[in-house]
Amino acid sequence: MDHDRLFKELLTTFFVEFVELFLPDVARHMDGGVVEFLDKEIFTDIASSDSHEVDLIAKVRFRQGKRAFFLIHIENQAASKPDFPHRMFQYFSRLDGKFCLPVLPVAVFSFDRPLRPEPDRYIVDVADFCVVNFAFRAIQLNCLSWRDYLKKPNPVASALMTKMRIAPEDRPRVKLECLRMLATLKLDKARAELIGAFMMNYLKLTTAENAVYNKMLSAVEPKQRKVVMQLTNEWIEKGRQVGRKEGLEAGRKEGRLKGREEGRQEGREEARRETILLLLHERVGGMPPKLANQLNRLDDVGMTSLGKALFDFTNLADVERWLGQRRKPARIK
Repeated sequence: MDHDRLFKELLTTFFVEFVELFLPDVARHMDGGVVEFLDKEIFTDIASSDSHEVDLIAKVRFRQGKRAFFLIHIENQAASKPDFPHRMFQYFSRLDGKFCLPVLPVAVFSFDRPLRPEPDRYIVDVADFCVVNFAFRAIQLNCLSWRDYLKKPNPVASALMTKMRIAPEDRPRVKLECLRMLATLKLDKARAELIGAFMMNYLKLTTAENAVYNKMLSAVEPKQRKVVMQLTNEWIEKGRQVGRKEGLEAGRKEGRLKGREEGRQEGREEARRETILLLLHERVGGMPPKLANQLNRLDDVGMTSLGKALFDFTNLADVERWLGQRRKPARIK
């Protein structure tokens, strides 16, 4: 799943939780039970003829018996761009003109670099006279500390901590704390998998980091550790299912050129190999090129054996031992 789609799905699925976490002052005035997502608006820049699609527009109602509504416009920005404040002002102006409702503009800056604070205003001065002083709420994840959100039982926190400011030595702990928080929230399977997609995409641990993570996990209280491991295994199984689906699709495409059934089989086998290697990387992290080449040279039987054995691996040494055992000649009885 690509970056933009992942963020849009998170903000739509957990919209109320997002507002409660990052905009608590707004949440106090919002009726969380009355939220309507409007069709995405597409605005065309008249000067350049470029079309821009608004990320998310929610129509929400004021609480305390008021019948009035207002709009919350959320824009996810995956890269730093100097013209972004102007674009936010354009969106605001057009939404205001079309719906005639108060509009609260919100920007989520989700890029890793640069670390400098992004502007949250668009100002136009003419002859020392301020014509426009437009402000929007800015949430810049790489300027936030994950520790500040550690004790907030909110699914959005467990997902977006992976994009916040994290010291290199804290990466294994962040993964564990995200999983522990998620284990206490007791979300349904689909919502838990959405949070898992963030961790799989944005917090991929190295071999050394995985060793630290496994050591920390072993010290967790047994009941909670079981839930954390169950969540991880479910995501791994989800990855396997996705791999099968992609394999079928690849097989169909290849089949149109080389014979449908032959193409399907080749697509399935290739996707199966990629899925097994992906799961292995998730278990033990990255590996030296020499070891990776040895694994890539495994035949179908060897890859099947690897798929069965990888769940017993905890570090790189386990992989090397497994390969060493396969190279030993069979004893003659």
